[in-house]
This record gives sequence, C-alpha cells and structure tokens, in this order.
Amino acid sequence: MRTAEIRKRWLDHFEARGHTVVPSASLISPDPSTLFVIAGMVPFIPYMLGEQTAPWPRATSVQKCVRTLDIEEVGKTTRHGTFFQMNGNFSFGDYFKEEAITFAWELITNPQDQGGYGFDPETIWVTVYHDDDEAAELWKRIAGMPDERIQRRGMKDNFWSTGARGPAGPCSEIYVDRGPAYGAEGGPIVDEDRYIEIWNLVFMQYERGDGGGKEDFPILGELKQKNIDTGMGLERVAYLLQGVDNMYEIDEVFPVIQAAQELSGRRYGADHEDDVRMRVVADHVRSGLMLMGDGVTPSNEGRGYVLRRLLRRAVRAMRLLGVDEPALPSLLPVSKDAMSASYPELAENFDRISRIAYAEEDAFRRTLVAGTTILDTAVQTVKSTLPPTPDARPVLSGAQAFQLHDTYGFPIDLTLEMAAEQGVAVDETAFRSLMQEQRQRARADALAKRAGRADTAAYQELHSSLSSGQGGPVQFLGYTDSTARSRVVGLLVDGVPAPVAVAPADVEIVLDRTPFYAEAGGQLADHGTITLDGGARVEVDDVQAPVKGLSVHHGRLVDGILTVGEAGTATIDLDRRKAISRAHTATHMVHKAIREALGDTATQAGSENAPSRIRFDFRSGAAVPAGVLSEVEERVNTQLAENLEVTDQVMPIAEARALGAMALFGEKYGDQVRVVSIGGDWSRELCAGTHVRSSGQLGLVTLLGEASIGSGVRRIDALVGAGAYGYQAKEHALVGQLSGLLGSRPDELGDRVSSLLTRLKESEKELAALRQAQVLAVAASLVAGATDVDGVRVVTHDAGEVGSADDLRTLVLDVRSRLGDSTPTVVAVGGVNKDRPVVVIATNAPARERGIRAGALVKSATSVLGGGGGGKDDLAQGGGSDASRLPEALDAVRSGARAAG
Repeated sequence: MRTAEIRKRWLDHFEARGHTVVPSASLISPDPSTLFVIAGMVPFIPYMLGEQTAPWPRATSVQKCVRTLDIEEVGKTTRHGTFFQMNGNFSFGDYFKEEAITFAWELITNPQDQGGYGFDPETIWVTVYHDDDEAAELWKRIAGMPDERIQRRGMKDNFWSTGARGPAGPCSEIYVDRGPAYGAEGGPIVDEDRYIEIWNLVFMQYERGDGGGKEDFPILGELKQKNIDTGMGLERVAYLLQGVDNMYEIDEVFPVIQAAQELSGRRYGADHEDDVRMRVVADHVRSGLMLMGDGVTPSNEGRGYVLRRLLRRAVRAMRLLGVDEPALPSLLPVSKDAMSASYPELAENFDRISRIAYAEEDAFRRTLVAGTTILDTAVQTVKSTLPPTPDARPVLSGAQAFQLHDTYGFPIDLTLEMAAEQGVAVDETAFRSLMQEQRQRARADALAKRAGRADTAAYQELHSSLSSGQGGPVQFLGYTDSTARSRVVGLLVDGVPAPVAVAPADVEIVLDRTPFYAEAGGQLADHGTITLDGGARVEVDDVQAPVKGLSVHHGRLVDGILTVGEAGTATIDLDRRKAISRAHTATHMVHKAIREALGDTATQAGSENAPSRIRFDFRSGAAVPAGVLSEVEERVNTQLAENLEVTDQVMPIAEARALGAMALFGEKYGDQVRVVSIGGDWSRELCAGTHVRSSGQLGLVTLLGEASIGSGVRRIDALVGAGAYGYQAKEHALVGQLSGLLGSRPDELGDRVSSLLTRLKESEKELAALRQAQVLAVAASLVAGATDVDGVRVVTHDAGEVGSADDLRTLVLDVRSRLGDSTPTVVAVGGVNKDRPVVVIATNAPARERGIRAGALVKSATSVLGGGGGGKDDLAQGGGSDASRLPEALDAVRSGARAAG
C-alpha cells in the first residue's frame, strides 16, 4: 500500500466518523521561538491548553514535521529521520477513551478491501499506564485483547504532559509484532525492535502541578474538559504495509536512493558506509524539498541554516559516493515526483524550489573546493606534528576551525565531520569561544554606535535600580502623545552615572515616562527636546533601549544645569515622527504586496524606517523582475488611494496567531502583543512601532529598485510621502531637460536614447577596427626592418597611442608569424593606452632554445617604465607609469636579447 494511500485512508476513516479534516500546517512553527513544527499536535496546542476554543469538536490531520536534534545520526541507523508525517485524530471535550480505542482498532484491523490497513489482530500489542484499568478493560472489551498482550508501564513511558503545569494524562500505545526474525518474544517491554510502536493514544484527563522531569510532579485533579490527542507515524506504518525493513525503503524515500545508485554506480546494500551516505542523501533531499516547499530559504541562521546544512550534507555525501558533478538536478525531481501524490503543491512550486536548491549546491561546491583543501592541509599538519606518545591524539585547533568558518564559509559541523573521518578531533570549545568573542565584538560595536560610550553594565545597574524603585519599565506614551510631563530618573555623563550635569555636555537621560520612540524593529528613533523646569534644555538626537524596558535619551545639554529628580517637558519633533510613521506603514504595505506578488516565502528579513524613506529586506532566491516591482508599487499606491484604516490592538499572542498576524522569526514576543492591521485583514503584523491612522496619509510610495544583499536576501529601497513627491518632481525635471537636449517628446525618449546608444556602439566598433588596422598596417615594414643582434633577429616598435593592449598583442604575433622559425627572433612593441605605457614581447622557438624568454625580457622593459609584468616564455606583457621612457624600455629589450643570445 503506497504511503499516499495510507494517508488518504486515515483521513477518510476519521472524516466518516465526524472529524473535520484539517490540512497540514506549514513546517514553519507559529511560535517565533521555535524553528519547526515537531509533532502532529502542535497546531492544536492552543485548544488542548484551553487558550482558545476549538472551532470543531473533533478533528483529524496528517501533519508535516521536522526534527533536527539528531541530524548527525541520520543514515547511521534506520530509525532516525529529519522530515516525517504524523497522522492524528483529536477530540476537544467530545469523545474520550472508548471511542478513541474503537476508532483505532477499526482502522488498523479492518480488511484493506473495506478501507482499513488490514493488520492481523493477533500481531497487535498495546501498553497502558500502570493504573489505567479503564483503558485496559476497554481494550479487552472492544478488541478482545488478551491480558498477555496488554502491558502496563509507568509514568516515564506512558504518561503525557507539556513539562509544565497544565493538562496531562495517561497514554496507550499500539505495537505491531514483526515476528521472531526481528527479536525476542515478550512484547514491547522486552524488545521494541521486534514490536514496533505505530500509534500513541493520549487521554488528556488530568491537571498536573509543577515539578521536574517526566515523573516528579503531582496530579492536582481531573480536567473539566477531557481531550484526546493521538499520533501515528505515517512512515512506520508505510514500511510495515509495504513489506520493507525501514523508512528509507518506502515508496516516498527509496526512489532517491535508486537515483543515487545510478549516479554513483554503487549498489545500496553492498557497503555499510555507502548505505549510510545514500540514506543521508535520501533523507536530506526529501527534507530540504519539504522545507523549501513551505518557504524556507538557505541562510546562515535559524531555519535557513538548517536547510543549508541539510542540502550541503546531501551534496557532500554524493561527492563521497564519487559523484563530482552537480547532484541535486538529478535527485530533487525524483523526490518531488515521490512526494507530489500527497503534496501536489510541490509540483506547482517546483520551479522556485529547484532554483533555490541548485543555486545553493553551486555555492557550496565552490566553498567545498577551497575549504577542503585548507582543511586537508591543516589535518595533515596536525598529524605530522603529533608527539610520539601512545595516548597522543591529533586535534585541530579552535583557531583553525574558526578560520575555516570565518574566511572560507566552511560550517563547523562539516569541519567536525570531515576531521573525524580522518581520525582528527576538533577543539570545538575553543571554536565556540572564538565565535562568542566575535558576536560580543559585533554587539559591542553596534552598542557603541547606537548607545554612546556607556558600558552595558551601567545601563543594567540603572535599570535594576529603577525597577526596584518604581516597580516597572519606563512608560512609553508615544502612541498617543507627542509631548509629556516627565521626571529625570537617570543620568549618565560620559557613560558614567551622575547626579548632575552642567551645560554644555553630552548626556544620556532616562525619564519615568516619555513620548520618544526608542529605535527598534527597524524604526529610527525620535528627535526632539527635553526642557526642565529649572531652565535646562536638552536637544535629543537619538533614543536607544540598551536594556529592555529602559529608554535612554541621547542628546546635548545646551543650557542650564540638569539634576536627577528634576521635572520637565519632553517634546518630540512631530514632523520627523509623522514622516517615520508614514515610512513604517509603507513597509508593512510593501511587505504585503511583495508576498502577494512572489508568494508567502518572500518574508521580511529586516527593515529601516526613516523620515520619508524605507529600506525593506526580504527573502528571495532570485532577483525580482522589473515588471513585478512595478506591480508591487502599483498595488501599494492603489491601496493608498483606498485610504485603508490602520488600527492597532493589544491582545494575547495566541489570539494574534489565530487572526493570522505575521510574526518575525528571531523577534522575542511576550504573552501580550500589539497587532497592527491595515484594511482589516489585508495586512496584519505584530509590531510595536508607530503608524499613520489611514493609508491615504502616506501620499505616494516610489520603489527605487532592488538588489541582492546576501545569499537568498534581497533589498528594496523606496521613498514615501514628501520624499516620493520630491523624487517624482526631479524625475519630471530631468525628463524635460533630456527632451530639450534630444529634441524629442517625453514619450519618445526611450526609443531616442536606445537609437543613440546603438549608433555609439557601432561607432566605437568602427573606431576600434580602424585603430587595429592602423597598428597592423606597419607589420610588413617592421618585418623588413628587423635587425640582427648577435645572431638574433630583433624587432622593436613604438606604436604610440593605441586602443588596447590587445591591438599590440595582435601586431606582435603577426610580425613573429611572418618572420618564421628559421632564425631566433624577438618582437617587442610598445604603446600608450589611457596615458599608461604597455609593452608586449614575443619570442619564437629557436630564440627560446637559446635561453631568450619573453617573460624575462618584459620584466627588464617594465622596470624602466616603473611598473611590472609577466607571462610565458613565448609571450609576455607588462606596463608601467612613465610613458616618456618607452624608447628606453625597448632599448632594454634589445640589450636583454643580446645578453641572452
């Protein structure tokens, strides 16, 4: 039975029993703190925990999952896999143990011609929690299960909880006996290789208390609403029903191994090391395909790094199998064909997926060549310098591993793996230390740029004292107020806490409440003034939050004496704030329009919202066509004309996710989040920045262009409001100026300029041809004027101004060819190109036999010109800086030929 059919039968079985079929959620976890969905129940957690009300009483799904904790173990055994699928059925206060056991027993034992899986009931074993007599009795009554095939286990094996206070409950696991050939008798408590677990039924009926580990916590009582959460490993059931030994041999995986066999000429099953490599390839190609299908692109952090690692491990495994040419163009389509029956969207999106994968392989192949050479050299050096003692073990230093990573882009996991293959350890601790130092330097540099001279410890100390004194962070009023009465609660002068400052002085001020926005989330900080009641005045030009909850106002005390505890009025530059707010709203709109044009994979990777301009970074494996960029600009400005309402609302993060609000991976969010919506649900993002009240207030958005800023990341620069209008006015003036110069109407400019460029290129070609002909015209006279220098025919010539060194090279080779090989010959021609002298020298075979080398002669000539050069014995070229000494340089060639001859 094919895997897609097993999947379909699962969904059909539960749909027929009143369950709503819920499509698989994306592999990208909805929780920004987690990379991927790692279990089938993850999308249903809010309903299980009671955070949200489930929209259906019972549901079923086949959820895509990725686990990455043991990537290094993939392929070494047949149990580890990165991507897998989890069948699940769920009840939210509807049915409980009896129905869950009934549904499970019917599906696994009903004959295949009746829609079931057709497992022999005599091969089924179950486990229950040690005191769950109810479940044991239900198995006996519903399935006729004998006591000897119902085994009891403790809390460690058969009790589920989240690991924290909340819902919990006993489990009942279903196993299939594969027979004596696979291990000892006695059920799963004896041998879990012979008895394979296929399905886990979780009966969520208790509330657990606080405590550590899987067993050390109290049960507080029964839940008011009891839930069912079950999970069946699709790949495990597939290999049992397909009569193969493991997940690597099922129909959705093994075709890639077959393709790897064909590419490498090696046979699966003939050699253990080759088998491991083929399993790595099969798993990683499939996992990479599914991740890219859900919008992940290779990068150096987060999900992108996991994908990059998977693809690169697959490529390297193919190289170890002897395949040096690109492998993914042969392997990825095979995996796509195997998975498309279950996920047809893979075929629809394969053009995008393949472009990303193939580009990553090309980049890694270049890295692998350079990095492998450096690594192999380092490994051999370590081995050769090993002390001659029995317990000595070769170790690659952390500094060497760091150099490979930092200079050559060689990932540490690959260094560890490749060094281990050669019997060499890596000082990973030292490597991690150097990486940490690098990150700290980067953070320190950023802090120095953004937060002045103060040491972070000073901010931490100030934050601690304020929190203990006033019981919370600085109150931000900037969403509603542009001015506020405040009190100075912290002061730093030259990075050191101080009670007082006297003008003029650079100061850093903390207020108890402030309308100033501290730079965050891509939005630049407010500027403005703080006027104290005692007469002091501070001009604020930056606001940072070096410690969460602490807004530090950087500025210049221009008048008076500033004292901690003094009250005053804080006022922001409202025009600047409005311009930045317009830019921030524009960023959200560009983000939405880009995703509409390129798909959900084009997620934000960074931004800067400044007065009247934005910089928007997004993930994309290829350049955005100019036509698409124009469509994005048009879409944004169309929405501006609709004057969409912009609203913000603070809500629990679970509710925000349910509304579809976008969260950026890597950002830290609390339990309560602020959701900014544009046009209702057209654009909805988690955001703490400031925005306009309606899209029409932006006026105009102009996209200037886009470019690559790194692997898989593009950047759009745009102007907003006054900036866009100003740019439009300049463009209009420029078009008018060009129209006047060219005597054309504005709508004819494109064709007119294109025509002029074509004519210019043709003229340049004609001029180059004339110059070359002029140079070559002297060839016959140069041959006739060859002189004998101690038995060597020598031709030297100053060609004057030339179009390029290529013209000289053509002339030299032509003259040498005409002179033939009957006599040793040296031809040297010099000229001036762009005010710099150039010399080209050629020798024939008889000259070289007498030891006359073009490379040596050109060095003599260029030393006179104040430059250098080089080449081969038969042809060499060089240049210099002093064109006036070109005749002397040619004389040096003549002298060199005489000396050598």
